[in-house]
Amino acid sequence: MNAERTNVEPAPTGPADGLTDIHGLRVGHAQWSDGGRLTGTTVVLAPEGGVVAAVDVRGGGPGTRETDALDPRNLVQRVEAVVLTGGSAFGLDSASGVAAWLEERGRGFRVGPDPAHVVPVVPAAALFDLGRGGDWRARPTAALGREAIEAAARSETGAPVAQGNVGAGTGAVAGGLKGGTGSASTVLPSGITVAALAVVNAAGSVVDPRTGVLYGEHHGPWTEDGPRRPGEAEHAEAMRRLAAAREESERRRAASVRPPLNTTLAVVATDALLTRAQAHKLAGTAHDGLARAVRPVHLLSDGDTVFALSTCARPLIPEGGPEGAGDPAFGVHREAGVLNDVLAAGADVLTRAVVQAVLAAETVDGPGGVFPAYRDLYNS
Repeated sequence: MNAERTNVEPAPTGPADGLTDIHGLRVGHAQWSDGGRLTGTTVVLAPEGGVVAAVDVRGGGPGTRETDALDPRNLVQRVEAVVLTGGSAFGLDSASGVAAWLEERGRGFRVGPDPAHVVPVVPAAALFDLGRGGDWRARPTAALGREAIEAAARSETGAPVAQGNVGAGTGAVAGGLKGGTGSASTVLPSGITVAALAVVNAAGSVVDPRTGVLYGEHHGPWTEDGPRRPGEAEHAEAMRRLAAAREESERRRAASVRPPLNTTLAVVATDALLTRAQAHKLAGTAHDGLARAVRPVHLLSDGDTVFALSTCARPLIPEGGPEGAGDPAFGVHREAGVLNDVLAAGADVLTRAVVQAVLAAETVDGPGGVFPAYRDLYNS
């Protein structure tokens, strides 16, 4: 057996195999993909009253908003929405539209005696997709952010998450391949659900250049024969076509030299009852899942950011648990064991969400460049 496959067992997914398997969370996308524009915004909308949230930023070039508010030492305890957006720092303006929508509904951090006296805290992170559609000045606005949160609010509870060239993944590219938005979930034996949503826009590669296998697929789950491996001839042709696409993209961009700035964004969520410190730990360990699926990762030209959310619907240790659970000396270790399962699952579902994003992406051939989809390069 391949060493990389040791001790990895397939886990059951939630009904939607996505972030919306966390009851109460909704996902909305809005995007532009015409007139030289190739960018968008994705909003994760919490149930009313908000969710516990944390963040871990490991890329060297992040573009973020309100992430300091998520520090466990700080005042705000819950947030109503998280925004992932294209447009680099300019695209963070989309969070203003989300904040305005929340304020109109009295949702946010209460700061006065009147129920309308709220300040919505809307953490956001941006990826670099400027010029991918050809127009350097095309970037998400407050209006596009409002459109995305309205789409989330209209969606049905538990509805599958749209994937591929949608939302913040509209202009995403990963190592020359078309990137995109992907999502995945798992249900642990304890009944706790853990899920992830990823927007894959990496400076590194998602494909093993030796075999054509997606790096994330080395970590399962697999069929009996393991991850699908393209034939040698198919892989050689795919690499030739990818190199040609990169060359053509460079030719089209020659008039406006731009650096290879990128960023992969993610939200990992669970229904387990977590403190803000525990949620911060989940955000950190989830980065391990990103490192499995993208190589190299966390570069100076990336702004890789992972948010962690908890709806706090399910205690880590249910009341009336096994004998000894009430003993503080024993209970702390039992809780740590359950939390470890959640942390490990966070990394696993993020790896799978990256794979889903790449498999769902569609080829883009426009004035900003040629970005072939994995499924078109390996169409068998």
